[in-house]
Amino acid sequence: MVLTGGADKAAEARARLLDLIDSLPTGERIPAERELAERWSVARMTLRKAIDRLVLDGLLERRQRQGTYTCRPRVPRHLTIASFTEEMTRRGVRASNKTLDLRRMRATVQMARQLRVPEGDPVTRFIRLRLGDDEPLAVETNLVPARLFPDLTEADLEGSWYALMAERYGIDIISGTAHVEPALPDQRTAELLCIPATQPCFRIQTLVRDRRGRVVEYGESMYRGDYYTITVELLPTAGDRTVRDRLT
Repeated sequence: MVLTGGADKAAEARARLLDLIDSLPTGERIPAERELAERWSVARMTLRKAIDRLVLDGLLERRQRQGTYTCRPRVPRHLTIASFTEEMTRRGVRASNKTLDLRRMRATVQMARQLRVPEGDPVTRFIRLRLGDDEPLAVETNLVPARLFPDLTEADLEGSWYALMAERYGIDIISGTAHVEPALPDQRTAELLCIPATQPCFRIQTLVRDRRGRVVEYGESMYRGDYYTITVELLPTAGDRTVRDRLT
């Protein structure tokens, strides 16, 4: 069938591409633009625009000098104080994790600065590989004051960390901050996430406080960029709300 009409051509090209994506497994290379344009009798520019749109939608991925590949729609990662387990469960994904390291140590200068504790204080560091439906999604490193979490074991880290904080240790989280930046994984992290070292990721650094104002956790996580988008809720400031109220 020959595609006709400007808007119709673009719509039909998108529809054909969606059918093609549905027929292929995740990570499969689609035919070259020239081949598809000839097969579907559509201008390459029209086809390229349709592909660009699907790349933005997260259904296709362009790899430099390799071609265009199918990929899964990205999962929004909401920057809220919620555990990985809780977030995955809300999305119907089975969350699990593997503890890679758990150790107690004396706080270095950097650790002391991160946790707002004296240098040399005992701290506990644990590193976990987070999985969704058995697929590796993130590597998380957490640092906590050891005095707040005595006798922490690997078994304690199987479920929701924040639920454990509240239920076992009586720590009531009240606020937190997050710093997000794009980053490339080191070789070890790339191997754990089953991605190439050239695959962009999100590095998220978090600081969490309880009702007493204490820093109860510092975390640094590496999330797969091919699986996540970062979602932030934007709220007006008090001044903006005042102006808005006057206008409504």
